Amino acid sequence: MLPAIDAVVFDLDGLMFDTEALFYRVSCEMLEARGSRFTPEMMAAMIGRRSVEAGHVLKTMSGLDAPAEVLLADVRERFLAVVDTDVSPSPGLLVLLDHLKSRNIPAAVATSSRRVYAERLLNGHAIRDRFAFVLASEDVVNGKPDPEIYRKASDRLGKDPKSVLVLEDSRAGVEAARAAGAFVVGVPHEHSPAEGLHRADLIVPRLDDPALLARLGRSEAA
Repeated sequence: MLPAIDAVVFDLDGLMFDTEALFYRVSCEMLEARGSRFTPEMMAAMIGRRSVEAGHVLKTMSGLDAPAEVLLADVRERFLAVVDTDVSPSPGLLVLLDHLKSRNIPAAVATSSRRVYAERLLNGHAIRDRFAFVLASEDVVNGKPDPEIYRKASDRLGKDPKSVLVLEDSRAGVEAARAAGAFVVGVPHEHSPAEGLHRADLIVPRLDDPALLARLGRSEAA
């Protein structure tokens, strides 16, 4: 019998918001301007990683001479210029958050992104108060797929990892959550297909999927 879920931890980019599509677009624009090309393979290698690892991938796979931090800074500038207007919550996010609230299940965020960016996104969409805390790239030594961030999230929630459900959209994130001992739900999208998330305990197409809500228990209002 599966243990009851006592808390939920959300990834951020690509999971709660459609940021990966925007990142792909601006990365294509940046590399094209520099005479190179951004590919789905590059995206797959970068998704879910901290900027230090993602920058290394960007430089290595693009074949450009510019330092990784310069390339990543160019992408970041293009991304942040439009993120407030060009990014939307993922389908079912608000339904899921309401479901958790009705069940008094605490939620937190564990992201490979920087804190200032995570807070900007959450506050900009008026959902920061739905989460007990945000763990960001600055809070860990080792990024995903290392389990450090999900172990820290479980500890801070005061929960056994086995009773924590983690929502992820990347292979690196799924591996991190599994290694931490959590129940892992993969939510694929265009830039992170389901086959890359096959080690998740459950794969659903959107955040208000009945199978996910059932795993979290019925709403007290139902």
